[in-house]
Parts: sequence; C-alpha cells; structure tokens
Amino acid sequence: MTDKSPILMWFRRDLRLSDHAALSAACDAGRPVIPVFIHDDLVAGLAAAPKWRLGLGLGALEDSLAAKNSRLILRRGDAGQVLQELIDETGAGTVFWSRLYDPDSVARDTAIKETLKEQGVEAKSFGGHLMFEPWTVETKTGGFYKVYTPFWNMVKSRDVEAPLPTPARIPAPDTWPDSDNLDSWEMGAAMNRGAEVVRPFVQLGESAAQSRLGAFIAHTVADYDRTRDLPGEVGTSNLSENLALGEISPHQCWHAGVRAREEGKSGAETFLKELVWREFAYHLMHHTPHILTKSWREEWQQFDWNEDARLSEVWAWKKGRTGLPFVDAAMREMYVTGRMHNRGRMIVASYLTKHLRTHWRIGMDWFEDCLIDWDPASNAMGWQWSAGSGPDATPYFRVFNPETQLDKFDKDRAYVSRWIAERKSNPHEDALKYFDAMPRHWGMSPDDPYPQPIVSAADGRKRALEAYEKRDF
Repeated sequence: MTDKSPILMWFRRDLRLSDHAALSAACDAGRPVIPVFIHDDLVAGLAAAPKWRLGLGLGALEDSLAAKNSRLILRRGDAGQVLQELIDETGAGTVFWSRLYDPDSVARDTAIKETLKEQGVEAKSFGGHLMFEPWTVETKTGGFYKVYTPFWNMVKSRDVEAPLPTPARIPAPDTWPDSDNLDSWEMGAAMNRGAEVVRPFVQLGESAAQSRLGAFIAHTVADYDRTRDLPGEVGTSNLSENLALGEISPHQCWHAGVRAREEGKSGAETFLKELVWREFAYHLMHHTPHILTKSWREEWQQFDWNEDARLSEVWAWKKGRTGLPFVDAAMREMYVTGRMHNRGRMIVASYLTKHLRTHWRIGMDWFEDCLIDWDPASNAMGWQWSAGSGPDATPYFRVFNPETQLDKFDKDRAYVSRWIAERKSNPHEDALKYFDAMPRHWGMSPDDPYPQPIVSAADGRKRALEAYEKRDF
C-alpha cells in the first residue's frame, strides 16, 4: 500500500453523500476513492419491494456521484471475493463501509474484515445507520434494555453527533474499474406490474429525502403528536422509506427535530421518540437476534398459532378483503404506495395475529415482500409488539377493534374512502389503482360487492381471548 493507493468505499444501506462518516473519512484521506456496491447473496435474497426500491436508490446514488465527477462501481458475486478482485485490479489498500446490524450482515462483515486485515489491507467500519451503537446503551447493571421507556430515558439527553457536510469533492482514480450495468440486475423483476403503480409514490434519493424532512418540520411536526394517528391526514414524516436505505441519516432527522422542539413545536418531542423507537428495535436485534425468526418471549413459542398461510382467512387478509374497512384500506394502501400508515400497521397486525390467530411470522414475511420501507429490525419488532410475543409488547388480551379504531381515527372515513372502491359510485383514483397493483390471478374487480366480515370484530376478540385463556404456559 502506498499513500496514493485507492480506498474502496463499499456502499450498502447508506445511499447518500451527506452525513456519511465512511465517505467523509475516505475523502479526507487525500487518496482516490472508488465507490462500490456489491450485489451479493444478501441482496439477492431481498424480497420483491425492498429489492426494487434498492435498485431505484442505487440509480439515484449513481446520479449523485456523477454530479461529483465520481461513479458507482457495480459488481455481482460473493462480497469478499468481489472486494478482493477490486483490490487486485485497482491496488486499493483500504476498504471503508457503514455498519449494518442484522445477524447475516454482521457475520459477513466480520469475516471480510478479518480476511482483509490478514492480507494487510486496512478494513474499517463506521457508524451512521443509527444514532447510538447498540452496545453503548446499557442499564445500570450492565445489561441491555428490554422496555422502551427506560431506553428512551437513557438516551434522550445524550449528545447526538452533528451531521457531516457533503464532501466538497470525491477524489477519483486515474483509471476506473469495470462496472456492471444496473439495469442488467433486473432488481424490479419480482414487482411485475406493481412497480408502475407504486413508482409515483416513491420519494427517491437524498435530495427528495431532505425535502421531505424540511416539509415535515415546517408544516406538520407541530401537531405530530395528534396527526400521526390519523391515516386520512398528511400527519407523519413518511421518512421510513428513506431511512431504510440511508438516503437520509437519523442524525439529520434528530437535529431537525431538536430544533423544532426548541422553536416550541410541541409535536417534535413525539417525533424524537419515534426516532428512538427505531433505535430500540436495532438495540433488541443486536442483543437478541432471535427476534427476527421466533417469538422473543420464550413462553410464546408454544402458543397455538395458525401457521398455514394458505388458509382462506389469511388470503382474505392479504387481499384486503376481510370485510373490515380499516384492515382492508390499510392493506390496499400498501399495494399501491409500498408503505402503510403506522396506525394501519397496528390494526392489520392485530387482526391477523388475534382475530385470525395466525402466526406473526406470516404477516412479517408478507410485509417484507410488499414494503418499500422494509427494515429488518422495525418490521420484526412491530409484528411481535402487535402479536404480544415481543418485548414491550401490547398484551395479547389487548385486541384492537378495527371498527372502534375506525371511528376514533378516521371519523370522516377519508382514509377508507381513498383506498376502498367497491362501496363507491365514484371511487377515488387511488382505490382503483389497487386493482392494477394486485396480482392478476386474484381476479378481483372494483365492480365486485364488498365482502361481509370473514371474522367480525366481536367474534375475533372472543376467539383471541379464548385462545389466550387456553394457553399452556
């Protein structure tokens, strides 16, 4: 390695140039920087919507780098082997990347770091996807937090690093290595016709994410503690899509929220708590990675869930045809926009796991396939929270009633009217888009009658409580 050897900047879920510790360190080193993205087995294993959205994000990153007279080198294959090939081709003596925290990524990155260091190549990982590294937040006895409120109280007064500026320039190598063409990866193949429907709802790339944050702080955050529960209003930040791929950093969101709180915008405190809720999900995934695959509470692993995703009731839930408007509207919103309002997520998850007594993994996997803002930690914790099997969970006997929830949070039925077409003589255009987004073999039409409830709110609650009382733990 010489002082002028290139640095490989390995991008993953950090698709931005600003507040990027790894990129800033690479640029500050005064050596050529070669941005790289690797389509390895972990990328190949992504479900339909997350993979498609990642492909769009990579395209936006390519454009951002091009504006800095840089470029993104795309390679496909085993990450360790690809990095080794690039080191051999370019003479790079250093590899930088931003940390990820899911078990598969940790195992991959640990092995790569060890191998590179054995070869005399500098390998360094940086923070940026989280505000607080999971191993730095401990209880007074030195353990990890299992309940959110104490976690919040521990971190709420911590200093959060100020966001870093975008590098003024990204030093380029004299010669660029070959790169795959992004289109050849066909990352949207599994979306089929759904991609065309969802695409107008995507806010793509770093610039759009910053605009989204700015608009939220300027117009929405003051009343966020109320509006965040009203799916028929524009009352949330919608930043989950951008945070999932690192098109914006949590540090940038946090400092914007703190400034809003200092300006007297009362809802800003709630926004900060939501950012820390995301941190809490990663804290738990780091310390108890089984949250991704099995019930977090040991006793719930013996609960008598339905685990057959082929049942007609489960398919009715997937199709947004349960006969309960709040549930169905939320599911259809997901198919058209790639996202779902958080209140809707709680309602549909409660309905599946309690009214239909179906294992939360079935719902979690379905969301993973359909959400463009899919995040492994948040998705798992959200489902387990709703099911009652997770940390800091809503108790299993607390069963959300989709009818009373609708009366409380969608009084004028703006949300339901936007997403359900069957009841309307002049349905909303977004409600009609659902029939373009859904798989053709579902064979549904807006002319179909709206179904009667497959399991009513009252009957579902009764079923859930009976199952809870019969549990053998």
